[in-house]
Amino acid sequence: MKKRSSLRLRLALWLLLPLSLFVAVCGWLNWRNAAEVADYVQDHDLLSSAKVLSDRLIWEDNDVQASVPPSALSLFVSPEHDRVFLSVTGANGEVLAGSADFPLPARRKPEGVDRAQWYDTEFAGLPLRAVVTTRSMYEIGGARDITIAVGKTERSRDHMLRTLWWPSMEYLLIALALAIALAVAALTLELRPIVRLSQQLAQRDPLHLDLVVDPGALHSELRPVADTINRFVAQLRAHSEAQRRFIADAAHQLRTPLAMQASQIEYARYTRQHRGEWDTRRADMDAMWLAMQTSNRRLVDVTNKLLLLAQAEHGDAHTRLERVDLAAVALRCVEQLAALADRRRIDLGLEAPDAAFVRAQPALLDALVTNLLDNALRYTQEGGRVTLGVRETADAVVLSVEDNGPGIPAEARERVFERFYRVAQDSEGTGLGLAIVREIARAFDADVDLAANPREASGLLVTARFPPAGPAENAG
Repeated sequence: MKKRSSLRLRLALWLLLPLSLFVAVCGWLNWRNAAEVADYVQDHDLLSSAKVLSDRLIWEDNDVQASVPPSALSLFVSPEHDRVFLSVTGANGEVLAGSADFPLPARRKPEGVDRAQWYDTEFAGLPLRAVVTTRSMYEIGGARDITIAVGKTERSRDHMLRTLWWPSMEYLLIALALAIALAVAALTLELRPIVRLSQQLAQRDPLHLDLVVDPGALHSELRPVADTINRFVAQLRAHSEAQRRFIADAAHQLRTPLAMQASQIEYARYTRQHRGEWDTRRADMDAMWLAMQTSNRRLVDVTNKLLLLAQAEHGDAHTRLERVDLAAVALRCVEQLAALADRRRIDLGLEAPDAAFVRAQPALLDALVTNLLDNALRYTQEGGRVTLGVRETADAVVLSVEDNGPGIPAEARERVFERFYRVAQDSEGTGLGLAIVREIARAFDADVDLAANPREASGLLVTARFPPAGPAENAG
């Protein structure tokens, strides 16, 4: 079985992972915005410097002259000590100022009224951000285009990026740390009722089923869990009590025939030791053997019914079902009990269609029908009538057993399904027949009801309603 990790850790991860992802996305967006601002400021400073140089171009001695004033470079003064490179070249490539080998873009794409183009390059082994612009110098003979390029290292730009981005990121990280701390604290506090509940359950003696979980001490989401635990404990308590009563009743039922057999065996041993009195004790011995046979038969009957009841209560009885013809089962049970009906001169009849299929286990279905029919034959007076019926309705297959015997009082009709309960205490029954019927019916999702026989002045009508089995599945 796979071991589950901590609930507190899992809840914290579900809360903090999305929050961490949100912080990361916000940090990335802030970085982009800060980079755009830093790039804009840097590009603006480069263009401003290029404009200052452009304004310093003059005609002198029929030629263009360029000078580099300090104001053109003062824009780049920063604590990061960026290096600035510039180049002013004429139309023929002659260098008017700056470095002769300053790299220019391979393809010119001037933009805007300033006819400027920004680009990234490398010079003197340093990465640069540069701008190039062109100014036209007019004279009598025509115009000359002067190219001005300014490049700068990006230390100040990177510093500005960090300055713009880090404070907001720092606030996000502080918020994330606070959220983690508060989440851990909140989960620890809010999970205390569950911890207390687990401790309460762990400290309980498993043999004592008086546990009651207070739902009011738990959160609303956990109250259904407490209610489920309480219902489960109540069911265990009821089941344990039923098992205790069952064991006590079974022991009581088995004790009587066992005690009789013990006394009869002792009497047989005494008679064997006093053979001279055999002729006078022969009649007593015959009665003793008959009583021992009756006691043994009752003991076997109780044992068999206990085993059948255990089989009906087993979990397999609910799952291993197959399509069974209830009409055929009813006919077979009538044939098996016909001899008992003849001995008691009871008119035993059957009313059933050719076939009526239900989902059941054949052996348990036989036991259900046999127990119902046997009860009716045993408790109906000699010369009475017992009718076993099977019929199909729109939503069920109905099995019925009706008789004209003494019936069962209305107040006792529910109790007769209890184990070892008998209406007539002087009867030979074990008190398990109807208990077995109800357990088997539950295994087949059927309902069993008792009522007065409406077609007789007295008697009982037992009805069992089975869900229909539906059409047979194709084998191929």
